[in-house]
Amino acid sequence: MDYREAEEYLHSFVDFEMIPGISFASSDYDLLHVEELLHRMGDPHLAARTVHIAGTKGKGSTAAMIAQVLTVSGYRTGLYTSPHLHSIRERLSVDSDPISQLDFASLVAEARPHLESVNRSPVYRQPTFFEVLTALAFAYFKMKQVDFQVLETGLGGRLDATNVASPEVCVITPISLDHTEVLGNSLEKIAYEKAGIIKPRSMVVVSPQAEEVNSVIRDVCREKGAKLVKAAEELKWHRVAGDFHCQSFVAEGKKGSRCFTIPLLGDYQIDNAATAVVALEVLASLGFEISDADVAEGLAKTYWPGRFQVVSLQPTVLVDGAHNVASAMKLVENIKGYFHYNELFLIMGISCDKDVSGVVKELVWLSPKVVVTRSAHPRSASPLVVASEFARCGVAADIAENVPQALSQTLSLANSNDLVCVTGSLFVVAEALEYAARHLKRFGRIDTNYDGRSIHGGADWS
Repeated sequence: MDYREAEEYLHSFVDFEMIPGISFASSDYDLLHVEELLHRMGDPHLAARTVHIAGTKGKGSTAAMIAQVLTVSGYRTGLYTSPHLHSIRERLSVDSDPISQLDFASLVAEARPHLESVNRSPVYRQPTFFEVLTALAFAYFKMKQVDFQVLETGLGGRLDATNVASPEVCVITPISLDHTEVLGNSLEKIAYEKAGIIKPRSMVVVSPQAEEVNSVIRDVCREKGAKLVKAAEELKWHRVAGDFHCQSFVAEGKKGSRCFTIPLLGDYQIDNAATAVVALEVLASLGFEISDADVAEGLAKTYWPGRFQVVSLQPTVLVDGAHNVASAMKLVENIKGYFHYNELFLIMGISCDKDVSGVVKELVWLSPKVVVTRSAHPRSASPLVVASEFARCGVAADIAENVPQALSQTLSLANSNDLVCVTGSLFVVAEALEYAARHLKRFGRIDTNYDGRSIHGGADWS
C-alpha cells in the first residue's frame, strides 16, 4: 500500500464533516468501538503521557505551544491536531515533524485488518474517518516512542475519539457557541460536552471563561475529584510589545514577573500562551523537568499558521480562520488594534452550517469592500447566500468562483497601503496560503507542507 492508496482507504470511512447537519453525538453513542479497535491494535493510546485539550477557540494554538515547549525540554513529543490546512500528514507530528508518507502508508496497512475486523463485528459501530485517524495517531506515537502525546479534541470532548487517553493534565480553552446542532444550543450544554475530557483525580487547567461555563466545569471537577486550576488566578498577563512577526507579554505569578515572546499575533494568542504556561507549570509541579527557559524558548519557536497571520505586505495580506461569531468579533477587534490602512478588502468564504448571518454582522463593522467566495470543500456555503447576508447589512459584495480568483481580483484593486483580509473558514485560509506561497512576495514563513492537492477533513469543522 502506498501513500495515495492509504489516503483513499482512510477516506472510505464515513466522514461526518462532509455531511452538513448530521449529528453523531446521540444519546446512545459511546466510544466502545474506538476502545475495541485500539485494544486490537495493542492499546497504543496508553503508551505515553498525555496532555488533552478541548475548547471552542484556541485549542490548536495552545496544543502547539505546549508540544513545542515539551520538545525543547527534551521530551519526545507527539502532537495530534485537526483540521489540517494542506495535507492530512500535518495532523500527526513528532517534535514538529509531520508523519512521512512512508510511515503513514505503513500504519494504515498495519491497522487495516483490525479495522475490517471491527467493521464486520455486529457488536461494535463502524469507526468514522476521524476515529480511524485518531487510532493511527496513537499507533504512530507509540511507534516513535514518544514521551508525551498532546491531543487536541476534534469536536466536543465527551464523545470525541481522543477521549480514550488518560491525561496527566486536561486543558479547556475558551468556550463559545459553535457546532450547536451537535453539542447543544447553550454555553452550559457545550461546556458539559467539552468538560467530558476531565478524568477522575486529574489536573484541569482552564482559560478565562464566561461564568456559566466556569460553573459547569467546576461542577464536573467536583464530581470527579479533579483539581481545577484557573489560568487567570495563577497568572496575570498583558501585552508589552509586538510587530507583524511576533508579540511579547509579561506574565506575573508565583514565580514573579516573566516576559515571553510568541510568533503568533492577536490578543487571544497571548491568552492561549498564558494558559499553556500554566499547564506547563502544572506538569512541572508533577515532577516533569520543564524550566522557565524551556518555556520561553518553546513559546518563541511555536509555528501555527492560518490564525491572524500576515503573509505579504504592500498591500498587507492577512489570513485568519475565524468561523464563528466569537472569533469574528476577535478578528474585528484585532484588526482595529493592529493595523492602519486606507481601505480594507474582505475575502470571505464560510461553511454552510455556520452562523453565516451572525459572522457577517460582526465583519461589517470593518466597513469593508467584500468579495465572497468558497473553498473546494463540499460543505462550503453558496457565495450567493453569503452575499445576500452582506446585502441585508447594507454591504454590496462581489462574487468570485474560488479563492485564487478572489485573491487575484482583489489584489488587482488594492493599493500598497490597503489591507486584504481572508477569513471565514480554515479551508478558505488554506487555499489562500497556497496562493500566497506561489504568487505573493512572502512575509515571514509560509510553510504549506503541501502534497500536491488539498484534502480537507477532520472533526473540528471550519
